[in-house]
Amino acid sequence: MSNIWPFIKLLPVKTNYKFVKYSAVIGGLSALACAASLFFTIWPATPPCGGLNCGVDFRGGTVLELSTVDGKPADLGKIRETLSGQGLGDIQVQAFGKASDVLVRFEVKPGVNAAQAVDGVKAELAKALGPLTFPRTEVVGPKISGEMFRNGVLALVLGIGMMMTYIWFRFGLTFGIGAAAALIHDVLLTFGLFAFTQMEFTLTAVASILTIIGYSVNDTVVILDRIRENLRKYKKMPLGDVIDMSINETLSRTAITGVTGIMALTGLAVFGGDALFGFSVSMIFGIVVGTYSSFFIAAPVLLLLGVKRGEDDEVRPAAAGAAQRP
Repeated sequence: MSNIWPFIKLLPVKTNYKFVKYSAVIGGLSALACAASLFFTIWPATPPCGGLNCGVDFRGGTVLELSTVDGKPADLGKIRETLSGQGLGDIQVQAFGKASDVLVRFEVKPGVNAAQAVDGVKAELAKALGPLTFPRTEVVGPKISGEMFRNGVLALVLGIGMMMTYIWFRFGLTFGIGAAAALIHDVLLTFGLFAFTQMEFTLTAVASILTIIGYSVNDTVVILDRIRENLRKYKKMPLGDVIDMSINETLSRTAITGVTGIMALTGLAVFGGDALFGFSVSMIFGIVVGTYSSFFIAAPVLLLLGVKRGEDDEVRPAAAGAAQRP
């Protein structure tokens, strides 16, 4: 047992995989996957979400906050069961604050009076759960939901732009382009996951994609930094060999980080309930594609665009002045 535990002992200490060798083929397949994801995301071109299965946050609906009068924990399963029998559209039920507090979002079908539907929902919930209080009732109209969707997309665009800008200033323009290509790849494939599986796309999904962006950048920065270090150390080595060596040197660290994150998120997906299932699954998918893109998208882009060597090895003004002293 000691030979196989801990798990890290199963990983080879040193690897020599040829990532660059297959980058052209894998890059082409990734481009096709991104194109397919984009197509299924925007088609059919019906507002506000196209091919995505938008939740109440982006389609509009009613937000209902309720609390049990006696302070006992609310039965979320019973609330979902009660609402499911009301002929409503999309339904979201989640706990917040105290165990007795619940936030309910549901969609009123077209042609149904919203006020009457809300009164009916309150009556059925009170009948099923006992005395309840309803501190807040809000109706999310199409205009507000459309603004929320636009703001969510804007947040994603700004997130990618800020990450690209950081890497541009930190490593240079070529490295920034490589990182941006990896980020766009990860975001498009995650959107494709939501479109293909028809998992509900809500503000929680936007949060998961923003988290994926951060994770992907973290992986990418580690690899790009190692590539930059090795470019200084091995000035005569072909760029493709430097990239392969750098990825292999960081492979163990990247694999352990990814597996650890997936293990935690798997538990969250299994035991976190419906409210966190989509978030967890999209995060697991994002970790996988984020690691993949760091290896096969970001680093090979450097090979495609080329990297100027020697810029960081030039004599700096202070050093130059010191060298001229007798």
